Amino acid sequence: MKESVSSVLPISFIVLVLCLFVVPISSGLVLSFLIGTAMIIVGMGLFTIGADLSMTQIGSHIGAKMTNTRKLWFIMLLSFVLGVVITVAEPDLQVLAANVPEIDTKVLIATVSVGVGFFLMVSMLRILFGIPMKWLLSGLYLIVFILAFFSDKNFLSVAFDSGGVTTGPMTVPFIMAMGVGVASIRSDEKAKSDSFGLIALCSIGPILAVLILGFIYNDNAAATSAMLVNEFAVSVDIGKGYLAAFPDYFCEVAVALLPIFAFFLIFQIFSLKLEKRPFKKIVVGIVFTYIGLVLFLTGVNVGFSSLGYVLGGSLVEKNMTWMIVPLAMVMGWFIINAEPAVHVLNKQVAELSAGAISEKTMGRTLSIAVSIAMGIAMVRVLTGIPIIWFVLIGYIIALILAFFVPATFTAIAFDAGGVASGPMAATFMLPFAMGICNENGGNVMTDAFGLVAIVAMMPLITVQIMGAISTLKSAEKAAVPDFVSAFGDDETIELWEVS
Repeated sequence: MKESVSSVLPISFIVLVLCLFVVPISSGLVLSFLIGTAMIIVGMGLFTIGADLSMTQIGSHIGAKMTNTRKLWFIMLLSFVLGVVITVAEPDLQVLAANVPEIDTKVLIATVSVGVGFFLMVSMLRILFGIPMKWLLSGLYLIVFILAFFSDKNFLSVAFDSGGVTTGPMTVPFIMAMGVGVASIRSDEKAKSDSFGLIALCSIGPILAVLILGFIYNDNAAATSAMLVNEFAVSVDIGKGYLAAFPDYFCEVAVALLPIFAFFLIFQIFSLKLEKRPFKKIVVGIVFTYIGLVLFLTGVNVGFSSLGYVLGGSLVEKNMTWMIVPLAMVMGWFIINAEPAVHVLNKQVAELSAGAISEKTMGRTLSIAVSIAMGIAMVRVLTGIPIIWFVLIGYIIALILAFFVPATFTAIAFDAGGVASGPMAATFMLPFAMGICNENGGNVMTDAFGLVAIVAMMPLITVQIMGAISTLKSAEKAAVPDFVSAFGDDETIELWEVS
């Protein structure tokens, strides 16, 4: 809960100051926002502990167990099924899909889930056979950009956004734990570092899947699923609004989590056979995940996103467009701390590097990346520059860097891109951009969507630059002949470190 409060409170405080002293917003909407903020804090706290108790454990157990079978077809089939069912329950994807006006919500969720499932299979093959990450990423992104130049422009931004939101607080702990479990079967020294990169590859699947969908999908029946703003005349309306939303999200989350729970039970009965205590912990974790997800989605959709949308539109209406870019950059700096999946990644990076890359260093690098990304995204919303030029240049730089930094940093960077674009980006900043775009007379599908994609792209560059600097510093230290001078008189010198 402490982590959740420190994550959500900064952006809520900034928004509240704007509403009280700069931009006039209706009192009902502000009160609804505060209630939504409280629900998001509690929901995210319960969801994070629940995912840690359940999704991480299930992913680790299943990853190790399925690899021990030594049957490639079984590993591939199970990876696909798990990728699909875990993505369906991803809260970030549900928020994005609900806001896309031209694609049916269920169709978009199904398409993205299949894309993640397919690429989770590819990820397992990469770990098992030790395929170099840089070559795989280069080939796949080449396919992505070839398709992008021929795709429907209304699908382009949504496709890249889909790649960002699928790797959120539900999928990241599960997929990363699964990767560690699968990598444990290999005994070579690169096995542990090869467990990174799953998030990066699973982010490509949705991009390709949605781009392909753009060639065959022509149903505009879902045009009404655009951003809905909840306005409240009196306080009683706020209470009724939240109470009316609860049953829908109770059912929606139950449907999303049921396949995961059913899959786990089948696996437990026929293969895992966990002891009673760890089994109960996982069940309790799933219950926490369920309650947390209901609270999170209700708070987001009733109060949080609506204010973001209205605030963005009001800044343009009041001729305060000069504030938008710097304000978004400040929000971006704090938003990255609100992503639960980022904390999971930072801890794993610190462990893998034996403390060489601290959680603090990784956190600052990501904060810089997301702050710059938010500024770029707002420039694009205000000017209408096509997203293809931003992502094309960004990914070219990222892929060139991949050939000059250690492979581990490349995998970590692409994973960081996936986890940086989580709940706060999808639930507040995207509606904020949509409000600006609508008031500015732009095309929401081409100008506002794409924000999450830019947030996912920037860490690929900044983390690899950090890796290059770290490598150069290590090389400088290695060039010093007097190894003993690097250690204190009372320190133990590990011979493997010296060598």
